Parts: sequence; C-alpha cells; structure tokens
Amino acid sequence: MAIHRSLVIFAIVALMGPAISLTTDFVVGDDYGWTLGINYEEWAKDKQFFVGDTLVFTYNATFHNVYKVNGDDFQSCTVPSNNSLVFFTGNDTIKLATTGNEWYVCGVIGHCDLGMKLNITVVDGTGPAADPSAA
Repeated sequence: MAIHRSLVIFAIVALMGPAISLTTDFVVGDDYGWTLGINYEEWAKDKQFFVGDTLVFTYNATFHNVYKVNGDDFQSCTVPSNNSLVFFTGNDTIKLATTGNEWYVCGVIGHCDLGMKLNITVVDGTGPAADPSAA
C-alpha cells in the first residue's frame, strides 16, 4: 500500500512539474546597478533572458533613468520625445513579456554615449531548472 501511495504522489508531482514556471530576476549591473562605468554588453553577454524573466534596474533617481527604445535609437543614443516607456523611480522592474530584442538607455544627456545602455535578446521557454540536489 505504501508503494502504491508513493507512486501516486510521484505521478502527481511529475505531472505538475511542467506547469511550474521558473523565472529569473536579473538585477542589471548586479551589485553596481544601473550607473556609469559599467560595461552592460559584457554584463549581459553570458546571460539567457526568457519570456517571464524580470529586469530590475536599481539606480540613484537623481542622476539616472531608464528608457525603453528601439534598435535605431539605441545605436544613436536617441530618446524620442514621445517615448512613454520611461522609468525613473530608482528601483524599476520590467517583466520580459515577448521574444526578441529589447533595448534600454539612460536618457540623461551623455550617459548613453558613455555606455549606459543595455541590449538583450529574449527567447521563448524557461530558464535552466534548479538543481534538485540543492534542495
């Protein structure tokens, strides 16, 4: 009887496993946050961003902000005057909802030109599963 009960519990857990969503919160710039002097291309290089993950921009709101822009504006460090996708709280959370490229810049004059910009590619799927032996 105990073996039967164990098999039923295992089957339930196995069926629920795919329904569990594993997402990651990425603090942009890690401990340094969103600021001047960080190479964000290098920071993002070895990371995989999936739909459902979250970017967390932490920064001093007196000196910085975050604008979501398109690829052309990213390359030219231009913030369109009609851009409503601006974040300025100093602790901004952005959910990655769709696949494709995402571009972010600091809209303070000169900051993007000094490297305060982030380009990532978001893919479908989920991040790597947690190591079960860690539990």
